Amino acid sequence: MGAVHGFAVITAVLVGLGHRSVGYASYADAHPDELQIVAVAEPDPVRRARYAERFGVAVDACFEDANALAEAGKLADVAINGTMDEIHVKTTIPLLEAGYDVLLEKPIAPCKDELRSLEEVAERTGQKVVICHVLRYAPFYLAIKERVARGEVGDIMHIHTTENVSYHHMAVAFIRGKWNRRDVNPMLLAKCCHDLDLLCWYKSGIQPTKVASFGGRHFFVPENAPEGCSKRCHDCGIERNCEFSALRHHVDNAWWPFYALAGESRYESGQDVSDEQKVAHVSASEYGRCVWHCDNDVVDRQSVIVEFEDGCVATHDMVTNSAKGVRRIQITGTKGEIFGDMIEGKFTLSKPGATSGDEALVEEVDVDLHGDHHGGGDLRLVADFLSVVRGEGGSISTTTLSDSINSHLIAYAADIAMHEERVVSID
Repeated sequence: MGAVHGFAVITAVLVGLGHRSVGYASYADAHPDELQIVAVAEPDPVRRARYAERFGVAVDACFEDANALAEAGKLADVAINGTMDEIHVKTTIPLLEAGYDVLLEKPIAPCKDELRSLEEVAERTGQKVVICHVLRYAPFYLAIKERVARGEVGDIMHIHTTENVSYHHMAVAFIRGKWNRRDVNPMLLAKCCHDLDLLCWYKSGIQPTKVASFGGRHFFVPENAPEGCSKRCHDCGIERNCEFSALRHHVDNAWWPFYALAGESRYESGQDVSDEQKVAHVSASEYGRCVWHCDNDVVDRQSVIVEFEDGCVATHDMVTNSAKGVRRIQITGTKGEIFGDMIEGKFTLSKPGATSGDEALVEEVDVDLHGDHHGGGDLRLVADFLSVVRGEGGSISTTTLSDSINSHLIAYAADIAMHEERVVSID
């Protein structure tokens, strides 16, 4: 690491050039005195060349995958791993063994065995693994954490969080897209592991012990297909009047291009893509399928109940098909409660007010929101990771691998509890 403007410039290798990892790496654009991308690993040659050029990476520092990168020896201080969920552990282990500290996209692993194997390698190598639980860094949730840490609600008795997934996000990612199969990742793990992490974060190290869960896939099934629809949107007679139309979503409204246009040569090379080219690409890809006739088997709703070792109960509700994506939270403690909406960026802190002649003393808190769709948390996460690597100790949001594991254990237990209709103990 070199020193520029008083900071240690940390060098990084970028593994998997999807929109999440590239988003984290963009920290280097605004803060070249803190982070420099010096190598990339990506199987797609067009994407590999595009981002090597963007970050100024030499040709001999471009690799096809994490193994090839690791075999080249340690080329940088840290690795940012944004590969697909099912290979997170497989790609992180060689990076740790090569001497990299790793910023790893969530979820960590699809099952407990892989999770524990990564934990073992991290302990053996002594390398740091920080999981991208970005909601810890969103100003909204951070402001709530600071109030909780100051004791303003007392001891937490109950936490209730809700994530409403928008209809178009559900369609592109969890029906048509890469996260539509339970055998890859259960929906709760793929979509809500950082919501479950919030529960554990607010409980400040108190362990979760038991989990119950209910849910299922009842809406996005073939039996609910409207009359007159076809298997694909481009030749469907009702497509223009369908709220789930792939052409409406990805051409007319240009939503989710990093999913729907992935693999389109002009898009991958950073060129403009015409509407006609978008139609042709989407129509021929998995993203052009009818939502009622896909191979999805993940839930479209699920509720989880978690008991912690101090008796606190937490619930998380994940429901899809909402008009807009929304996250809400309510924390009830022995001295007060907090209720808020992340999208609005506001929460209320209410305390009993009988001794002052009021039913409740209410404080309205308006959090200054800006930045990415995680409330500005993505780049704050990167800044904190760099602080940890520099040995500066991190922040109240910092999560170690051992911290992040609990959210995944809850998700695994919830999947078992839902399918086997029983309460599951966490071990």
